[in-house]
Amino acid sequence: MKSINQIKTYLQYFSLFFLPFFYTCSTTTIDKSKLRKDFTDEEMKIIDLSKEIINNCYYGTFITINKSGQPKARVMEPFEPDENMEIWMATNPKSRKVNEIKNNSKATLHYFDKNNMGYVSFYGNAYIVNNEKIKTAKWKKGWERFYKNQKEDYLLIRFVPDSLELISISKGYTGNKNTWKPGGVVLREEIN
Repeated sequence: MKSINQIKTYLQYFSLFFLPFFYTCSTTTIDKSKLRKDFTDEEMKIIDLSKEIINNCYYGTFITINKSGQPKARVMEPFEPDENMEIWMATNPKSRKVNEIKNNSKATLHYFDKNNMGYVSFYGNAYIVNNEKIKTAKWKKGWERFYKNQKEDYLLIRFVPDSLELISISKGYTGNKNTWKPGGVVLREEIN
């Protein structure tokens, strides 16, 4: 029978070497798609306009799906989209959205620009990221009010949109006049 010290040593080894690897890999490399490179001029206009709407809004509504299939919405303070059109957000590890994302990664991030009568909705998948290096790089001054312990009270959400839909009355993007379907762009292609 193994001694208590041997078991403690094994658990320390496991937590030091395998758990960080598990959390880093399982939460940041799940999606099987990459950003398209072949956007048309019109699609690039829509993508640029989506970024303009984001900058005008600052806050977005992040929508996840609970276990019973009910969409749940909350206002978030997302980062601007990065070079891969991925959008990062911070959250409390005890918030309901963490388990909702773990159970169903499908999510929507919606921004409404009241002043310019426009909106953009991003549809894709969200992933929980608990990588200390990434968390430190994304940390914003002032967050210590919300996350007392940066290591334990703070996680990131990496939202990877597959597509977007957009309406901008002021820029002439009004959608289909019969169906009201907004203009859209498929952002990603599957990796084989």
